[in-house]
Amino acid sequence: MKKILIYNSGGGLGDTIQLFTLLLSLQNHLRSSEFYYLGSHENHFLGKLKDFNININNLDLDIKYFGFRWWHLLITKKKFENKSIEKIDLIIDLQSKLRNTLILKQIPHKHFYSSTYGFKFCTKKREYSSKDHLINLDKFLDTNIKVSSFNLRNLSDKYKNEAKRLLPGKNYIGFSITQGNVYRKKSWLIKNFIELASKIAVNNKTPVFFIDKNNTVLIDEIKSKLPNALFPESYSNISCPALVTALSSRLELGISIDNGVMHMMGLANIPMIVLFGPTDSEKFAPKINSIKILDSKKMYKSKNINTISVHDVFKLI
Repeated sequence: MKKILIYNSGGGLGDTIQLFTLLLSLQNHLRSSEFYYLGSHENHFLGKLKDFNININNLDLDIKYFGFRWWHLLITKKKFENKSIEKIDLIIDLQSKLRNTLILKQIPHKHFYSSTYGFKFCTKKREYSSKDHLINLDKFLDTNIKVSSFNLRNLSDKYKNEAKRLLPGKNYIGFSITQGNVYRKKSWLIKNFIELASKIAVNNKTPVFFIDKNNTVLIDEIKSKLPNALFPESYSNISCPALVTALSSRLELGISIDNGVMHMMGLANIPMIVLFGPTDSEKFAPKINSIKILDSKKMYKSKNINTISVHDVFKLI
């Protein structure tokens, strides 16, 4: 297959980071193929995530919020044809909204993969049952795709050296405690994180908090209770996801709620504990080997993340 188009409707950094393994695996398996990315929002591969050096062509149809307006059905084919790109050999649809899928199908193509409507739009009929697109694409392509994860060697030494300067020692436990999406209550109480970090500090572990340096109110609140806590991003002139991943590689353990930093930590492939409330842990948790998931829905039949206690987390450390 010469040309492969990957469509993602999610707008967050985490949504894009979740594509790394799928994209790298496909690129390593189909080395002669040319890959294109089409998103409904900003292309983070070219923006905030460019320092991860994930190479993919950008397909810009000049349609804002692509797939989210029914009238896009009327213009998508023409917009694509104006790009003077040959017909796409395979479109990989990584979302499941019927409207978006119908609009995406207007792009001329030979084959189409999508989980929408029980995989009914797939041009190759198979028994697709997994939530993992790579497993399903194995069946779709009648092949055996070797999983290729992100490698820290792809990061510039600039970020790794800065991380070593900021966290030169050992025994660091990282905490990511703030959420980007304000519409879902994914945050664990700050007092719980402070209590947990206090328990960890007793065992000669140093708590490291990943908090935007401009969030001085929260930083000061934590400093007043945990004077030994570190806030490395506050002492660097560099501010980007690549540095967060480099810093995470210096950690003994990362503890996070479901947010973008969780995915940045996951790229460092460190041991992690992740807390989930209203969101789907099976869908959003980093796909790494050493991860422990606390999901309030499974533990306490509640979407309220704060039903998870400090003891629940501490006993996993």
